Amino acid sequence: MEYGVFSSLALFFVGIALGLPLCWVFLGSTVVAALIIASPITFMPGTFFHAINNYVLMAIAFFIWAGNLISESGIAHRLVRLSHALVGRVRGGLVDVGILAAVFMGALTGSSLPVIAALIPILVPGLEKLGYQRRYVAAVLCSSSFLGYLIPPSVPALLYCLIAQQSVGALFLSTVIPGLLLAFGYILVNTFLCSRYYRPTGEAARPPATLGETVKEIGISTWVALPALGCPAIVLFGIYGGIFTPNEAGSVAAVYTAIVGFLVYREMTLKGFWASSQTTIITMGMLAFLMGFGVVFTRLLIREGVGEMLTQFILGISNNKYIILLSVNILLLILGMFIDGLPIMIIVVPLLMPLVKELDINLVHLGAIIIVNVGLGVVTPPYAISIFVGTRLANVAYEELLGPMLIFLFLVGLPILLLTTYIPWLSCWLPTLVMGAKIVGPY
Repeated sequence: MEYGVFSSLALFFVGIALGLPLCWVFLGSTVVAALIIASPITFMPGTFFHAINNYVLMAIAFFIWAGNLISESGIAHRLVRLSHALVGRVRGGLVDVGILAAVFMGALTGSSLPVIAALIPILVPGLEKLGYQRRYVAAVLCSSSFLGYLIPPSVPALLYCLIAQQSVGALFLSTVIPGLLLAFGYILVNTFLCSRYYRPTGEAARPPATLGETVKEIGISTWVALPALGCPAIVLFGIYGGIFTPNEAGSVAAVYTAIVGFLVYREMTLKGFWASSQTTIITMGMLAFLMGFGVVFTRLLIREGVGEMLTQFILGISNNKYIILLSVNILLLILGMFIDGLPIMIIVVPLLMPLVKELDINLVHLGAIIIVNVGLGVVTPPYAISIFVGTRLANVAYEELLGPMLIFLFLVGLPILLLTTYIPWLSCWLPTLVMGAKIVGPY
């Protein structure tokens, strides 16, 4: 049995190293392990079907669709204007605009890539003309991209709920405070760091606005951005008000975004709508295969006792809850350096369940820890999807982004992860307040 499991895991990591599609790596690893241990593979079709036959997967599809529509709808420009009105006149405020816009975009997209895909083309060329180094602005936007994972609605939170069978509403709220702390930390670090990457140009010589002008601009930009801000407001009010389910909320978000793009801002075209829809279909096809074959793989591992083996191994190192949580963070961070976040959740969450039960860890708190870890994986080299996308969109070299991004990672990202891990109040207070202790449980 152990030989089959080890061979399967070895094949899995070799497949990742070779860059093979993860869904086929999952399938191949499962078949190899089953053949070696002479286990019947009749469980695979049923397991695959039940893995993707879930309403939460439909919610993920709708939120991904809404996120793709945003880049075509003109919403991003209005959010940037609002962010500029709020923070654009403080020290380093023009870069803070990108961080604050990432918060707003996170509340609309639920994921990371649409954030930088929408904001880098808008902000990087303009701020470069004002004297900011292109690589620094791109690095800040890439570092801020995973705010889309933490500000609800969140696609990783939906996936965690699908795997761990937890309340979608509770998980959405569990990452709000860590996400806002992360945004505040980025703004604080940028305040002290931006001068190293800023050389004013003639275009930047604009006299400071008066208080009256500032208030007027905030009012105008807020009014213009209200249709965009209405999307997360309607979604969250609908979910927590019991008006509709999470998958219905996703469909409302997609329809609302399309209406705003077509009828309110009038920047969305049929071509852009179709391109966004195609991207969503392809993404969901990949995610369905990944989810289905990933659950088949982990089902085999769990059936062969890998979850219990992992629990006993970690408890053999230490039975101190705080050291174990640190070990889990280290494991997730290392995996995040090489594997995308969604496969990590598919593999790791089921394997951690025996350990979680042994330590009596609140599953909402665990979800917040895992989502923050998965978000950090987006910005953690060497395999950091945000860096790859950022280098292409901003036309800067990979190594040019690393320096500034590592500063934000070590000064903000990792400390917020530790705070989320060791202060359960940060992730459990808001869900308990809104939904009640019977939903979240003790923390």
